[in-house]
Amino acid sequence: MRRIVLLGGGFSTDPDALLDDYALGLAGRDRARVCFLPTASGDSAAYVERFHAAFGDRAEATHLPLFSREPGDLREVLLAQDVIYAGGGNTANALALWRLHGVDEALAEAYAAGVLLCGISAGAICWFEAALTDSFGGADVLRDGLGLLAGSACPHYDGEALRRPAYEAAVGSGALPGGWGIDDGVAALFTGGELTEVVSRAPGAQLRRVEPAGDGGVVTTVPLAARPLP
Repeated sequence: MRRIVLLGGGFSTDPDALLDDYALGLAGRDRARVCFLPTASGDSAAYVERFHAAFGDRAEATHLPLFSREPGDLREVLLAQDVIYAGGGNTANALALWRLHGVDEALAEAYAAGVLLCGISAGAICWFEAALTDSFGGADVLRDGLGLLAGSACPHYDGEALRRPAYEAAVGSGALPGGWGIDDGVAALFTGGELTEVVSRAPGAQLRRVEPAGDGGVVTTVPLAARPLP
């Protein structure tokens, strides 16, 4: 079963573990094997430490550094996981390094094999064909995502003022294909490439479907109901 969870939060931003617990619960194991990919943050040591502090007591937590490669087969490591968790940071840099090291191919293979993929911010939009990103210093179009999910995505849809107008303008002009606006506080599960569930840790947090609506840069934005997490 091919599954990807887009996270609008998690251990790096939230005061609770609701979204991370949701992702872990999908693994179907008491102590899931979870591998963190901190590439987008430049393998930030502080970020890695926070991941292990958050997951070390409730999962078999590991991380995969690329800026200081360790011996071993990256493909083997990733295929041995129940969950692969991609961190936030610079999406374009992460994609470039993943391709250089063959991680992109290993991720596609893991996805096909049933490993749950998830991530926040850069780690949420990297799975799509395209996205709106701040990788280049502004709110810019990125067209070379991993392509495991069709269309495009935009993180922090309600949390950063420039995101929503820039994403809707890009979709309206055709610079980006239609896709998904991800509010902070929401998580969205895609199964077999199709949206199957939306959950929320915060009142009002939503996933929005954004599509072009004819000429003139007009878009339709449809909010989708989210199940509140306990």
